[in-house]
Amino acid sequence: MKIGMTLPVMEPDLSRQDLEDWTIRIDAGPWSHIALGERILFPNPEFISTLSAVAAWTKRVEIIATISVLTMHNPILSAKQFATIDMISDGRFTLGVGVGGREEDYNAIGSKWSDRRWATLSDHVKTMQSVWSKKHHPNLGPTTTSKHGPEILAGAVGPKAMEMSSDFAKGLAGFSFNADIEEIKDSFNRVNKAFKKKDKTPRLVTSFWFGLGAAARSDIQIHLERYLSWMGDDLAKDLAKTAGFSGSQDELNNFLLLIKDAGATDVILVPTSKNIEQLILAEEVIAEFNQNLTN
Repeated sequence: MKIGMTLPVMEPDLSRQDLEDWTIRIDAGPWSHIALGERILFPNPEFISTLSAVAAWTKRVEIIATISVLTMHNPILSAKQFATIDMISDGRFTLGVGVGGREEDYNAIGSKWSDRRWATLSDHVKTMQSVWSKKHHPNLGPTTTSKHGPEILAGAVGPKAMEMSSDFAKGLAGFSFNADIEEIKDSFNRVNKAFKKKDKTPRLVTSFWFGLGAAARSDIQIHLERYLSWMGDDLAKDLAKTAGFSGSQDELNNFLLLIKDAGATDVILVPTSKNIEQLILAEEVIAEFNQNLTN
């Protein structure tokens, strides 16, 4: 099982130095991939620009977009943007796609909330793949490392979305809101069932918010009350009390073992603080976890 880290892009007052420090340390550490997600109506750095910076700053890790809300965007422009990130990263880019859940993000950029459908997403992916394969137009580049373009992961939840995504995706870009092993197993079972119908073995990626140390739950609550505020302050505060993983390094190691036993191919941790000490604490867990796997 490979383990990656998400950049703290949803934290307030993020600086270039914060992003660069986290990115370079992740690339130099025991991590297999680095990830970040998209959000519009929020003071986070813009998604494509940040992916490009990460591609330039890193040399080794896989870069995973978790996720692009592709149905908000023009698929031809998106194809060119993602091909550029693929080029800058020397083919280390993997694209997670989904339909999102925030109407405010669609409205902010003049996109249609009615386009928030998996059928639309499927059409957009196929359009991008036609661009990458040069079928759409021979001069529409840059040329991707693979003629099929970056690997696609689907941020699908329901069974219909899973089945539709099995046509174009290599696997799941999943997320466990409660950092719950049964929740993770259930999502893997749905993915395996959908992909089995197409005689495909999926890549099973899950992720979750985390906090380590004495202030872990406090960090998570502060982060999520802000991040989930679009749901309403009362609901955000209620959800923040239990969402994500908070605990010790040993407890994180044990949770990762449970996820591995559930069949995960990849896990991506999502920080709830931009304090780089959180990265260092998690790094120590992952280094030991990887070492134990090789022994």
